[in-house]
Amino acid sequence: MFKNCLENVRGRIPLIHNITNYVTVNDVANVILACGGSPIMSDEAEDVEDITSLCGGLNINIGTLHKTSIEGIFRAGRRANELGHPIVLDPVGAGASEFRTDTALSLMKDLRLSAVRGNISEIRTLAGDRGNTKGVDADIADAVTEDTLDEAVAFVKAFSRKAGCIIAVTGAVDLVSDGISCFVIRNGRPEMGKITGTGCQLSGIMTAYLTANPDSPLEAAAASVCMMGLAGEIGWSRMQKGDGNATYRNRIIDAVYNMTGEELEKGAKYELR
Repeated sequence: MFKNCLENVRGRIPLIHNITNYVTVNDVANVILACGGSPIMSDEAEDVEDITSLCGGLNINIGTLHKTSIEGIFRAGRRANELGHPIVLDPVGAGASEFRTDTALSLMKDLRLSAVRGNISEIRTLAGDRGNTKGVDADIADAVTEDTLDEAVAFVKAFSRKAGCIIAVTGAVDLVSDGISCFVIRNGRPEMGKITGTGCQLSGIMTAYLTANPDSPLEAAAASVCMMGLAGEIGWSRMQKGDGNATYRNRIIDAVYNMTGEELEKGAKYELR
């Protein structure tokens, strides 16, 4: 299942339009290349409709949101909807400020999204539930654990049905749901939290996977989450004495680049609920 998703990305080389934050833009571009896609970046309102028209999918990340980019985000999103392209929203820091929260909620209301990917605090904020966002990170009080897993799965399924799109919550335990089924994924390393932008990279990969696998969106989204987590495991296993988080970031991207469909199928740790 996941093997086919990976091979479709490598075979179809989807061109992905990214309106993303300037902290991680280079890593997002490189990881999309590593997974088999092709990235292009533009947030200028006069440019985005043409760029979106050339692409197959749109990745929206509000990590360094500013007023001048909002018009571009909406124009790109509306054009992607007209063309039937998948859109992934990464609501970075929703709950940390009214500006970010209101913008993310407006995007969910006005655009037809394929998936929303964020940490549990961001997703709870968008659902109108409690959310304890700490800057752009989830608060430990919101964390999905084995003890809270049943409640979290029910929440994610319900919000997916309400939002009308796939909801992907990533953290120590990842949840990916289309409102009917939910993948519970346990790939990854805690050390990934020491790198800025692993979530941003995942949103880029997810957009590529959804674009290349239009007939199996839930499986494609889950495959992308497993790939990123597995790359974190492989990258960590290759760390040497003296390596730090900068090296780890590169090892993760290298692991994505070198991953085969068989490796992903074998290494994916998930259950379906």
